[in-house]
Amino acid sequence: MTDPEEIDVPARGSGPTSECVRAVTAALDDNNVAEVRRLVADLENPDLADLIEMLDPDQRVDFIKALGPDFDFEVLTEVDEKVRDQLSEALPNEVLARAVTQLDSDDAAYLIETLEADDQKEILDQLPKSERAAVERNLLYPVETAGRLMQGDFVAVPPFWTVGQVIDFARDAEDLPDTFSEIFVVDPGFHLLGSVNLSRLLRTKRDVRVDTLMDPDRHMVLATADQEAVARQFERYGLIAAPVVDKDDRLVGVVTVDDVVEVIEQEAEEDAKLLAGVGDERLSDSVREIAPPRFVWLFVNVLTAMISASIINLFGASIEHMVALAVLMPIIASMGGNAGTQTMTVTVRALATKELTELNIPRVALREATVGLINGLLFAILLSILAIAWFGASGLGGVVAIAIIVNLLVAAIAGMLIPLVLQRMGFDPAVASTVFVTAVTDVVGFFSFLGMATLWLM
Repeated sequence: MTDPEEIDVPARGSGPTSECVRAVTAALDDNNVAEVRRLVADLENPDLADLIEMLDPDQRVDFIKALGPDFDFEVLTEVDEKVRDQLSEALPNEVLARAVTQLDSDDAAYLIETLEADDQKEILDQLPKSERAAVERNLLYPVETAGRLMQGDFVAVPPFWTVGQVIDFARDAEDLPDTFSEIFVVDPGFHLLGSVNLSRLLRTKRDVRVDTLMDPDRHMVLATADQEAVARQFERYGLIAAPVVDKDDRLVGVVTVDDVVEVIEQEAEEDAKLLAGVGDERLSDSVREIAPPRFVWLFVNVLTAMISASIINLFGASIEHMVALAVLMPIIASMGGNAGTQTMTVTVRALATKELTELNIPRVALREATVGLINGLLFAILLSILAIAWFGASGLGGVVAIAIIVNLLVAAIAGMLIPLVLQRMGFDPAVASTVFVTAVTDVVGFFSFLGMATLWLM
């Protein structure tokens, strides 16, 4: 058995190794708190989050308790959402209350949002009045909105203050955020008037009023706005922070770029998973959570595959007469499927980012159809030569050429139109497009190839 002292502590920034995870697991089983702390002493918060996810669910709470006051609850903002929810349910309320006091209001809201109302109240009752109000304000807004994403701590000053007053206030006040880059200027009703960048403030003389420095044309974000729309605004205008206002234009919070980066990552990951038909699936999900949604789309795929199979069955006699047709069919179908997927992926992403609108749909559709036709012509030449060289039948080469042109052209059109139609009907195009695009390209590919082969060669 390996001596615990012989196990190397992971180097800072290297992340938890498999050996480290096994050692931590063994130390937790032995209730060896000192060894647990030694093993993770140099791990940073993202690495600790990875380690928590790798532990068995029953050991995660024991791990946090083993670190005691040394545990930085910021780690919980880095873990997988399902793992965070599991920890929220398992940790005692007094521990969660201590965590909430260490987190920004947006992260605190995410930590306790899935708890029962009684548990939430018990935790919030243990917070200072100002911190409780900030977290409760976040919880008022729906999930995946700017109100849930925002931080309730910000620096706001009246327009008649001077630069010197603002600097003195920032130095002396104890309830300001740890880090900030913008000073917001508000009227007595807390309506946003503008903002001053911190670097500009520090380069200005103390007797200058802030309303002469402020930028009145800030990119404000409505608290009820969807977080994906907020992320697009940050990306489009290169924002570092944006003030969040309620329906009456009163300042209620601020969204920062670090939160937006997480949203962009989440949305991109979600789109990629939806295109594969697995939804918002995570490695921490159970079999019971994963199997049903996968089954649904696999079942839809079976139904569409049966349509393709029925097309093949119509030309069964032709296939029996010429075995070469059975050999070449998969090439025609797979080429169409891949071409359709290429166009569909571009279209779905453009719809998600609002880049594809009614104004540019005709132009983009023409572009995709042209690309499909060009690729169809090029592969028609290549595959017809291959068919003739392989089977020695010039007629078969012509059939292959026409079929591949038709299928790649249809694939390009279907790859764009199907997501558009699904979105217009109220369905998520990222979820449903793959199955239907594949079905269309298979049916068109088989029908055009086998139909022309029957008419021309039999």
